[in-house]
Amino acid sequence: MLKVGLTGGIGAGKSEVSRLLVECGAVLIDADRIAREVVAPGTAGLAAVVEAFGEDVLAPDGGLDRPKLGSIVFADPERLAVLNSIVHPLVGARSRELESAAPQDAVVVHDVPLLAENGLAPLYDVVIVVDADPATQLDRLVRLRGMTEQDARVRMAAQATREKRLETADIVIDNDGPLEQLERNVRDIWADLVRRARLPQE
Repeated sequence: MLKVGLTGGIGAGKSEVSRLLVECGAVLIDADRIAREVVAPGTAGLAAVVEAFGEDVLAPDGGLDRPKLGSIVFADPERLAVLNSIVHPLVGARSRELESAAPQDAVVVHDVPLLAENGLAPLYDVVIVVDADPATQLDRLVRLRGMTEQDARVRMAAQATREKRLETADIVIDNDGPLEQLERNVRDIWADLVRRARLPQE
């Protein structure tokens, strides 16, 4: 099994890369998706979040009001740290369960937005960073996700710097270009990952 950590700044195109890797044959473990699961209605995770932040972060249906919670934590590093201390251990435990269920010869891609921020690079055999110019990120967040420019800048500032992310990288995917170029790059990287995964058996 080859354990790959995939990360990138918000708006860099990491989700597109993870989609392409799955098409190639990767087993994907999506930390964002798991983070939603562990605070779903009825979970201990949601109860802990409500205890820390109050019932105002609940939506009318009893689920987590993610935009409301986001507006609280992304502007306040201390509140963000509290949220992370609740969610990250739960995500880590579930990620390990899913990894242990993957085939022994699999290329397992962990899609982890906060890999650099949380010093997680040593957990993986290979770290891939999807990189884009900050102006490209900002444009995508405003144009494609409908964020205001101010909100987009706040979200970007809450993450690790571009330099810190790149320091963790074994492989960097430049995603300032067109989708066709990204698809070619990912196919080439996939071939390299498969080769690495097979090395111990050779």
